[in-house]
Amino acid sequence: MKASRKPAYAHLMLGASAAALALTAQQAVAQEAAPQAAAPQAAADSDPAGAIVVTGIRASLKSSLNIKRQGIGVIDAISAEDIGKFPDTNLAESLQRITGVSIDRANGEGSTVTVRGFGPDYNLVLLNGRQMPASSLGGSSGAPASRSFDFANLASEGIAGVEVYKSGRASLATGGIGSVINIKTPRPLDRPGLHGSIGAKALYDTSVFEGQKVKPEFSGVISDTFADNRIGISISGSYQDRRASQAQFNAGWREGYLGNENNWGSLPVDANDWRGNFDKTENRPGPNTVYQVTQNAGYDFTTFRRERINGQAVVQVKPTDTLVATVDYTFSQNTIDARTNSIGVWFNHNQTSSSWTDGPAAGPNFYAESFGPNEGKDLAITGAVAANRSINRSIGGNLKWDGPGGLRLELDGHHSTAESKPTSPYGTGIAVGSAIYGVKNQKVDFTSDMPVISVEMYPGAEINAANIRPAGNAFRTAYMRDEINEVAFRGGYDFDASFIDSLDFGVTYTENKVRSAFGVIQNDTWGGTLSKADTPDELYTIRDLPNDLKGMNVSGNGIIPSYFDINTPGLINLLNDKLGICGNAQTAGTCLAKFDRDRTIRERTFAPYIQTTHTFDLGENPAHLRMGLRYEKTKVDSSALVPVPTGTVWTGGNETAIIYGTESSFVTRKGEYENWLPAIDFDMSPFKNFKFRASYSHTITRPDYNSLQGGTTLDAPIRIGGSTGASGNPNLLPYKSKGVDISGEWYYGPTSYISVGFFHKVVKNYINQTQVNQPAFGLTNAAAGDRAKEARAALGSDATAQQILNYIGNKYPQTVAGRDANNNVTGVKSLADDPLVNFIVTQPTNSDQRARIWGWEFAIQHTFWNTGFGAIVNYTVVKSDTKFDNAKRYTVPQFAVTGISNSANAVLYYDKKGLQARVAYNWRAGFLSGYGFDPYYVNPYGQWDVSASYEIKKGVTVFGEGINITNADRKGHMRNDQTVFFAAPGYARWAAGARFTF
Repeated sequence: MKASRKPAYAHLMLGASAAALALTAQQAVAQEAAPQAAAPQAAADSDPAGAIVVTGIRASLKSSLNIKRQGIGVIDAISAEDIGKFPDTNLAESLQRITGVSIDRANGEGSTVTVRGFGPDYNLVLLNGRQMPASSLGGSSGAPASRSFDFANLASEGIAGVEVYKSGRASLATGGIGSVINIKTPRPLDRPGLHGSIGAKALYDTSVFEGQKVKPEFSGVISDTFADNRIGISISGSYQDRRASQAQFNAGWREGYLGNENNWGSLPVDANDWRGNFDKTENRPGPNTVYQVTQNAGYDFTTFRRERINGQAVVQVKPTDTLVATVDYTFSQNTIDARTNSIGVWFNHNQTSSSWTDGPAAGPNFYAESFGPNEGKDLAITGAVAANRSINRSIGGNLKWDGPGGLRLELDGHHSTAESKPTSPYGTGIAVGSAIYGVKNQKVDFTSDMPVISVEMYPGAEINAANIRPAGNAFRTAYMRDEINEVAFRGGYDFDASFIDSLDFGVTYTENKVRSAFGVIQNDTWGGTLSKADTPDELYTIRDLPNDLKGMNVSGNGIIPSYFDINTPGLINLLNDKLGICGNAQTAGTCLAKFDRDRTIRERTFAPYIQTTHTFDLGENPAHLRMGLRYEKTKVDSSALVPVPTGTVWTGGNETAIIYGTESSFVTRKGEYENWLPAIDFDMSPFKNFKFRASYSHTITRPDYNSLQGGTTLDAPIRIGGSTGASGNPNLLPYKSKGVDISGEWYYGPTSYISVGFFHKVVKNYINQTQVNQPAFGLTNAAAGDRAKEARAALGSDATAQQILNYIGNKYPQTVAGRDANNNVTGVKSLADDPLVNFIVTQPTNSDQRARIWGWEFAIQHTFWNTGFGAIVNYTVVKSDTKFDNAKRYTVPQFAVTGISNSANAVLYYDKKGLQARVAYNWRAGFLSGYGFDPYYVNPYGQWDVSASYEIKKGVTVFGEGINITNADRKGHMRNDQTVFFAAPGYARWAAGARFTF
């Protein structure tokens, strides 16, 4: 799926008060969480009179520093106040401040995270130590398949803290080669008494094209304890309503050509080539130069509303001093209503002109095409509306007992679901096409930051509503639901005086059930349907294109001057009434496609572990050693709804269609795998305030759901030499990493430190696509059978396809599949004695390819004495021994790890006398985001954020914040910097508000 478009925003400043949240933080993985430093207010309550109490930003940084310093293994953390004081819209944007963590954005906001070059699918997200389900609606090409958690679904308000584990450990759930991210929520018994916070703010989004730019956000939390602090209840919630817009250039590209090729789609070799009327090609790529030709280009203008509701309730009971029972419920709902209007061009690659950069991977300076007055070339005008909703629910229970003599026992379980589905009657990814027919010339100039599309229309085909006609359309509907049922038993024993500090053990059973479905209704009437006279002009309102596209530098003249705000629902109703375009929908009155791909996957994992922790002296300072071993066995049941072919029909030449029955059936396949996962962590202090660490661990990431699907789907039409198909493979092994971490940390002040770390991972079991030649469903091919041979022999080599079909149908009437008005046979059915069809079925398999990923992490956190000023700076270097070679054609197989890039963060803050302020800069270098036949790269990106708050009186704080205040743009390219596949202007967001704490 293409980068998902799931916008989300939630500024943390408004969350439950930083103090209240930090104080109620629980240890999510009981015996594994690093020692939690006292929260600011707690420190104030315990300090003697007259002591200096550190609060605010510095207190939260000290808390995070202590978690890192006292932890065993590689762990970074953010306390609730630390999150709340960053100018971040959601948890993903907070996490990017951690060394080695970068984020992927959707509609200008953080959506998913990449850790040390490992993308979203390689990072596991936990909530209070529990594995969370994830759902999304993906792109428009197929059923959702990603395991990655979308942080846009979870508001930051009500979060007590976040821990990022970069090295494996036996007691942690598996699934994250890059990291395991544990989100912690408050627990009322952690801070007795009545506490609470309420807040409100107004968000001003500069991206909005029209309408209301200011929208409200509210949040609150209340926590109280009763019965001599034996019972505690906390409730938190937030509501956010955001309006925003996004303009974007998009382009599709044909697969790479060599300069000596002369095919349809490639550049003409000379003016006398088979296309004729060739204009000119400047600096044509040489014979060994690889280049790509644009297939289509357009501007998309999307306006959306995103509503997010989050809530949590926790009840705790402590009947004795050693027994605590907890029940919690977490709810999040993210709803998006989006409307997209597009205008653009498609290329036929006939009368072209172009200019090119030098090789070895050349890119276009411009690409243009001319058309005759009678060709009726279209200027594509497309509208789309979509309303989708994702709902996450989690209910859990925990029973923790501290027994005699250092014995610890804990029982934890939860039932959690994530579901994403459309809430509109049109589907999740639709395109309702219209066009103005009469393009004379069209051109895309790629030398500008924002590529420039220009067109010249023939007289009578001017760009206005009166000349628009409806064309083709597609309604794609996706659905995904993920359910996790998990129960864990953990125990341990703490030793008073011994070489061994503790012995920890446990076992977890996790059941993960996923359903993912997809269907499409498509009408390929791209040549036009209704006439201009039958298409009401009021369905199309003209808008100023350059004005709504502003934000990126556009050089040159001639950009398309206008696009149209389309009444897409009205257009759909018109076409449905007159043409019945949605006649095959799930239910009458909608355009929701019936699911032709529907799959379920059930994973059951049994995972026991054992772990020991040791303390001993090396020289004059203590050293720590933790050794653990985790065993996991996973069973996979994969079922897929597969349309069942009943036969084939030969319609002439090489065209043979597959005929399907009225029923589909579920095909189930099974798989299983097991892993032994050791983890060793060591740290020591060779001198005061310095810590040396070394870790070694094995970690895994499970295959994506699409690769695990059961059943085989076939492509049509089939050919005499065979056809193609695809099948999943539930026997896939997970990606497996063997990782080493080494670091040194110098803590030279209460809130200051310097650290340098090196990491190295070797990853195997990468998934490749292999091809298997085999028959399928007993399908035969009449084109290769004895009756076809007889017809050719009888009629001679000059016989037409129609003559051959008529001969077979007339002599063997049982084979006739249909006749036209002139009684000509339109197709003959294959019979059982015809040869079996050979299908080349593509199936994912684990390859023997391995990748090394290594790098360095540098960080400094410094407080400038008692001035109130401080700084945080980190830089991460990530390298891989794999790289995509842009100068090689797709005919040469390549393997490269995606997401590898350097990143940096810098924060300057001030915290003194009730005034807090921050300026933050986040940067990520360009990286390979994906590849198929050709690569996709995302360009380097840097963003400035600011925030400030002032406590005007005790418990009352006002604040302001700005996100992407310099309007940083985003852009991506393929083999050459000028093969741009997307370019999007950036927009600033500003907010102001107040909160009250008690």
